[in-house]
Amino acid sequence: MPLNEQDHFLSYNGEVLVFQLSKPKHAEEADDKTVNLCVRRMAFNRDTKLFDQKSSGVFNMGASHSKIEMVCCSCTTDSRTGLILPCILMKKKKRNNVKYFLLLLHGSNQFEPSFYFKLDYELKEDIRLFAGPSLLWRHASKLFYISSNTCVVQSAPVQLSAVVWTGEIVGEGTVVLGIRTACLPEREDPDGFSVSDRAIWGSEFFGYAVQTQKMLTGTCFMPHAYSRVVSSVYVCKSERLKTQLRISLVAITHKNQLIWFQNGALKGVCELPYEKPHSVKPALTSSNDLLFVVSFASGNSCVVQRRDSLQVASKWQQVKCVLVDDFIGSGSEQLLLLFKDDSSTEALSTFKITDLGEVNYASGINYKHDVPAAEGLQENGLLTVRALETRLQAGWTSVRELQQHLGLQKRVILESCRALIDLVEERTHILPNSKEEGLVSLWDDVENPPDSLSKEPSLAPEVPEHFTEELWQRVVGDSLVVGVKLTESFYWSLSDVSLSLVMNQDFSSISPIIKCQSKIIKLNKAFSALAISSCQIEPPPKKMKLDLHSKNDLEKEFPRRSARIHLDGAKTVTAVTSLSPLLAFHRVCCVVLLHARKQNHQNDSLQQSKKVTVLCGKILLSLEDISNGRYSVKMLRDNSYCTGSMEDILAVLAVSVRFSFQIVSCDYTLTPVSSWLLGEMECTPFKECQDNIFCHKAGNMHGTIFNWALKNPFEGVLTIFCRNLTVLFQCLHSLTGVLPPSCSVKLLRSGSQGALTEQLALALEKEMLTLKNSLFLKKTKAENSLTWGNESGKKVSNAPLASSLDTEEGVQQFRKKLQNEREESVRSMNQTMKGALYQETALKIAEAQLSSDMIVWRLA
Repeated sequence: MPLNEQDHFLSYNGEVLVFQLSKPKHAEEADDKTVNLCVRRMAFNRDTKLFDQKSSGVFNMGASHSKIEMVCCSCTTDSRTGLILPCILMKKKKRNNVKYFLLLLHGSNQFEPSFYFKLDYELKEDIRLFAGPSLLWRHASKLFYISSNTCVVQSAPVQLSAVVWTGEIVGEGTVVLGIRTACLPEREDPDGFSVSDRAIWGSEFFGYAVQTQKMLTGTCFMPHAYSRVVSSVYVCKSERLKTQLRISLVAITHKNQLIWFQNGALKGVCELPYEKPHSVKPALTSSNDLLFVVSFASGNSCVVQRRDSLQVASKWQQVKCVLVDDFIGSGSEQLLLLFKDDSSTEALSTFKITDLGEVNYASGINYKHDVPAAEGLQENGLLTVRALETRLQAGWTSVRELQQHLGLQKRVILESCRALIDLVEERTHILPNSKEEGLVSLWDDVENPPDSLSKEPSLAPEVPEHFTEELWQRVVGDSLVVGVKLTESFYWSLSDVSLSLVMNQDFSSISPIIKCQSKIIKLNKAFSALAISSCQIEPPPKKMKLDLHSKNDLEKEFPRRSARIHLDGAKTVTAVTSLSPLLAFHRVCCVVLLHARKQNHQNDSLQQSKKVTVLCGKILLSLEDISNGRYSVKMLRDNSYCTGSMEDILAVLAVSVRFSFQIVSCDYTLTPVSSWLLGEMECTPFKECQDNIFCHKAGNMHGTIFNWALKNPFEGVLTIFCRNLTVLFQCLHSLTGVLPPSCSVKLLRSGSQGALTEQLALALEKEMLTLKNSLFLKKTKAENSLTWGNESGKKVSNAPLASSLDTEEGVQQFRKKLQNEREESVRSMNQTMKGALYQETALKIAEAQLSSDMIVWRLA
């Protein structure tokens, strides 16, 4: 065969690759010892309706005393990179042996030799390329394969008469579907159908997993009765439901049929228009129609469409090759038919691109044997396009409405931020006109006179003039820490305390509210640091969580009942936010706001709380100050002490995560822990709070704060304040290296067991008092009265009963009093309660129960 007739075509990423073997221009000088493998990348031009050459490449091969041919080409996966690349199998035939080698084509048109092997025979039957790249073939009823990983020819332990498909199956890897002589077992299966079927037809389907060398049952693909007529198969879909393999495929037969199987059962049959079909491939068009392209040995082709049933949609004659890809760049697949044309030497001179719908490009040739697509299919395609256009228009309308809504929402949020800034700066904020903003008021627009507002009582709780002692800021890593030190009298009247930062600049495109996380840092008289987040971990809910009007922390509710939680005079609230977004403005001014609930006690001993928002001050932040280290944390060594200030310590605690571990040793004392902290971890105690020590060790653990408290020589609690979990794991790994082997380390959820036990007792006491006050809301008017409450104000006489019962008048009086007591008792048992009071009582009870449940969960 002349070299110029050995053209191979391959579709790749919407392009057509044309492979040709040719002699070099200086062939006379080379004495015919060199053959070039040329590749041309052709792309379809929608303007000229022709294929243009984009690029080309050449691979030189020595051909001394040998004949070089292209065997086949396909797109396979390169196992090294996972990329799908064109792969070409070449044959170099000499007198005594045949050498085969695989070439990979890269995007730069460079050919890369993958592997080669030699055989004493030629490959002629069932040659398949698959992922790796790998190659398999059939010879003398045996299956052989070789991959780029081993480069060694291997033989599969199976005998087969044909290979009908090779591809990937879910959970099995590369699978070969073949036909072999039926292997009948000595004993039939329980159902008996499979054995009898194989005995009648004498052959059976089977699947062989190449990587795992596992045999698969052929009946999950199709019944064994079709094993004598099927010539080629294409697996459309494979999936696993538990342990069962489900397969959907189409097969072509020697009887000129295309059959559709699903889970081993026949679903449809279509008669093909020509004889001797030899291959089938799928195509998914723009109308979501699944087409099957069938090629015949005579050079003809047809397309079978699968909807409710299988039917031939179109057919062609004198077809040289059929390729499937997105050649016009529409996002769906089309068919490229290359026709035989002896009058032209160009590879892509006569062609047709179609999807049996709207797409129909062809070169200027006369298709006298071309049978057009059915008129019904063309009409359905037009209706589908119109429906898609209507849906697209409706989608664009929805997108525009959503954009308008988002724009309005953004303007409302920015206006709210401006109003908040004006409120903080004590300026009068002028609201924009609702008609200009496109808003409609939800209430009736009734203008109140200006003096009517002054007559209403103020809703804001009274705030003392001096409630803050200090406002400070620190930079720790990529975090900005802002702290507010509150006075003791103001702090004890608050709950749910948090800080927020608002940029003082007027931005039109971004929100001035800065996202931050608030924490309350408490230091007791012994300076034992406790970092308590305002958003603590909660136990899983039992049924539902009530939205309480007041959430009282037990440590604030009972401040002086326990010596362990008796805190120092000043309390510090911190806010932590990311620093890098603020530095983008180079210089920024932020207003610091404090949010809390202020507690008020009424005569009925039930607490009410009102939200307060007060201005704490402003902070200035600039890139120059950050660069000069003005707000940096300074932790230096000075005579075995760490010289960090109280603000530096609080800043480090604010950005750290707190973990407490209970360490118990049964056989040895825990003296190695102190040695480990002062020695290996290079820790030094703070001058201000010597119970806490700062880690100066270089690396990730630098800046970690430890607190080691011994309960007895064999038990202690180690508290670690670290930046992240990685630092925590490094510290624990170093600690376990010095602890005795019999030590047990247990993570404590929150605080020590003794403190939690005492808090639980206080919580249960509070719960009991809440229940008691709720049940006995109406106090008795007389402590010694025998009745619940006497409306006449009279008391029951305590005189001896004998003196009062001597006369008939005394008996009648006693009987009347007894009757009054019974009636009053019935009335007291049937007392009613207003809805607002009942709601408040239920919320107080639920709050007390949730507090005790939280502590029980921490103790668990």
